[in-house]
Amino acid sequence: MCTLTAKDSKSRHKVYKTEQDASLIPTIAVSLWLGWMAGLTYSVIFAATLASAFQRNLIISIFVISLVLPPAFPGKLGERIGCWIMKNAEKYFGLKVTIENEDAFHKLNKEGKAVIFATEPHDLLPYAVFVFNSCLGYLPGQIGKTMKVLMTGAIFNLPIMKHVYTWVGGRSVDKKTFRSRLANNLSLAFVPGGVQEVVLIDPQNQNDLVLYLQNRKGFIKLALEKGTPIVPTFIFNLDGSYGYVMPRGMLVNRIARKIGFLPLFFWGRFYIPFGIPNPVNISVVFGEPFDVPCEADNISHENVEKYHKIFLQKLEELFERHKHAEGYGHRKLKIL
Repeated sequence: MCTLTAKDSKSRHKVYKTEQDASLIPTIAVSLWLGWMAGLTYSVIFAATLASAFQRNLIISIFVISLVLPPAFPGKLGERIGCWIMKNAEKYFGLKVTIENEDAFHKLNKEGKAVIFATEPHDLLPYAVFVFNSCLGYLPGQIGKTMKVLMTGAIFNLPIMKHVYTWVGGRSVDKKTFRSRLANNLSLAFVPGGVQEVVLIDPQNQNDLVLYLQNRKGFIKLALEKGTPIVPTFIFNLDGSYGYVMPRGMLVNRIARKIGFLPLFFWGRFYIPFGIPNPVNISVVFGEPFDVPCEADNISHENVEKYHKIFLQKLEELFERHKHAEGYGHRKLKIL
């Protein structure tokens, strides 16, 4: 169960900590969410090699039916399953959440504003964005209730996975969805560094935490269209979730950018290939929102550069404020 563990009256920080429980039920729940990469891979291999004709046809039929059905199927039941998964994931990862200024979110709720939560880093899989799920209730008011996480659209083209990720609050990160949500004053979270940050991971240099953000300015333009505040958000302890073997080279980079994820071999808990992550202690820190002017169709290049620079500065300051408490004292950000 999540409890408020600290409140610093000087800094206004609130810290929530969930006692870790990686026993059977939380493990099953996380497997139903993050285990489908293994499930789909092994199903395809089984169907292509060892399955009888009946078994092969059954697997193909399930996949085809899933692809035809809408992502939100079966509606409210799917949402309830998603909430159950998220609450158990909170336990599995012993989730810790730090909110630097909750009053700022209450103020934005009163003003009826949506918020963009720009979250870093991506790491192999940025599964820690589950912290934004409305069932967990970390973010107050309308911001928390309407929150969705935008992620690679490739997920929503895969059978079964497209349903599960919709149940837990995922949506495609395409520009149309981004604009639509902001136009309707609906908040969103996403990882601006994207899959390119996976390519830049260097296992030989664990002290540098590389973020690919220097050229990520599209979300700043979208924020300026509506004057949407931006919240820098940082996730600690994602690394260590998986072991991996990563291909390198320009061709691999191009493929990753094209399909929205990096094809690589990884393993998680119990050393299962493509399995669920190890039960690491995830810590998420929400920085303070910063305002962005509304420029509608008259967005200036100068303001894109200005507010992009502000974002990078505030994200780096957020990391520096919390890195020692989170065991990252020996590490430094490297923003490319």
